Amino acid sequence: MTAPAPRLRHILLTGATGGIGQALALEFAAPGVRLSLTGRNRGALSALAEKCRAAGAEVAAAPLDVLQVEALLDWIRAMDDACPVDAVIANAGVSSSIGPEGEAEPLEDVRRLFAVNAEAAAVTLSALAERMRLRGRGRLAVVASLGGWCGMPSSPAYSASKAAARIYGDSLRAWLAPYGVRVSVISPGFVDSPMSRRYQGGKPLAWDAAKAARRIRRGVERGSPVIAFPATLALGISLLNLLPARLGDAILRTFFAFTVIPDAESPRARKPS
Repeated sequence: MTAPAPRLRHILLTGATGGIGQALALEFAAPGVRLSLTGRNRGALSALAEKCRAAGAEVAAAPLDVLQVEALLDWIRAMDDACPVDAVIANAGVSSSIGPEGEAEPLEDVRRLFAVNAEAAAVTLSALAERMRLRGRGRLAVVASLGGWCGMPSSPAYSASKAAARIYGDSLRAWLAPYGVRVSVISPGFVDSPMSRRYQGGKPLAWDAAKAARRIRRGVERGSPVIAFPATLALGISLLNLLPARLGDAILRTFFAFTVIPDAESPRARKPS
């Protein structure tokens, strides 16, 4: 018996070489599917493309830095020109935190997080928003975070940049819904990935990347406005926001205190030991 044709035939994904990104690419990979993938790790991207091709997908992979805005826009539009994109998933992201002794995040990290998590996500979605509006169909999705649902005192820049991405997605959804374009804001909790392994602290209700990718794929295919998981953690953070600010802040400082091991681009990682 022949399997039904996939609902989404062309998916464009940024941050494809990260933990969630790789799992998403493999989750969507199937015969009849075209994947346009980008990430900064050339070797990982090439290996991922081969795995997706082995699963039957057609793959176009380009190593790009989402901070190179003109190159990113040119690539996204070229992929759409070659074959109209059905779904865009803005997944590229970076993280940081305050220091282990409570010292502030370096300004360089603050600016980088906003540039990648917020600005580059907005650029990725807006690159095809108008084309999809004129076509009267399409899916736009942005990977935000449950950490962007409140002001995490341990990671001000991450929380704020992911909150910006979430609100941008919400705004696009309200604008584009009458035109047949559905926008999903994806807010994961803790997902096992190279990024999350740099996180030093408790990770309640953590999911593996493959499970997260399955949940995201179903939500994007349905055009779900909000894709948040795990549900228990999402509910807890929602209720936390109803508390008086000082009480909520105290709970966050007590139960969600953590640090993030600096990545290679952080000035903290470049300090001599």
